[in-house]
Amino acid sequence: MTDDELIARILYRDGQMLIVDKPAGIPVHGGFGGGETLDQHFPALQFGLPNPPQLAHRLDKDTSGCLVLGRHRRSIRELGEMFASQKIAKTYLAVVVGQMPEDEGVIDAPLAKQVHDKRSWWMKVDPSGQPSVTEYRVVARGDKLSVVDLFPRTGRTHQLRVHTAFLGCPIVGDGVYGGDLARGVDKRLHLHARHISVPLYKKKPVIEAEAPVPEHMTRLLGRLGVMDETGWLRHVPRPAAVEPVEVPETVQP
Repeated sequence: MTDDELIARILYRDGQMLIVDKPAGIPVHGGFGGGETLDQHFPALQFGLPNPPQLAHRLDKDTSGCLVLGRHRRSIRELGEMFASQKIAKTYLAVVVGQMPEDEGVIDAPLAKQVHDKRSWWMKVDPSGQPSVTEYRVVARGDKLSVVDLFPRTGRTHQLRVHTAFLGCPIVGDGVYGGDLARGVDKRLHLHARHISVPLYKKKPVIEAEAPVPEHMTRLLGRLGVMDETGWLRHVPRPAAVEPVEVPETVQP
């Protein structure tokens, strides 16, 4: 990815925050594996401010979609607190293997980390783990696949991937929690952070952003009848034009 390519993926920008459409396949920050990371390109997003923006939350390497960045120390802190207290509403789109048990439901299953060694770990459902809650709504059902909107009410690592697998419906492409069943459909993860609502300003409207569905998911979504001829999701209203909040670029923390 180039700096210009990341700039082209900005969904929202004002003096306090940015929302970018993170591409699948690139981690947001460095880890054991090395290689390119999204935060290496953050200096290109300064736009005249003294420091690059910083992550307000995380998305997995293979998850695409809405990613929030804070542009000042104060906004980074406030956004982090809002994510921790679940004041920011997130909607994920996923293609899963099999049939979800109900058209709408709640997955209430505590999660804990299972560590094998320093470089090998995964999350698992564990009664002694941290409380973890995901609401879901089925968008479409096929013979072997389903499309769901997922609404995490807590923010645990790998929560959506573990919760759907716990119901016997792993996300397509998720070899860690779905094994050959999930990777046999497609080797790319079909999980997309499609929408986010951020009530950052007390006296201004809630900031909302919608990330376009990535190309690697459109084939299955089209086959399942979820996308129209323009590539828009049939169950999602087309948003009105979002006007940036009028906050000067030079606002200081």
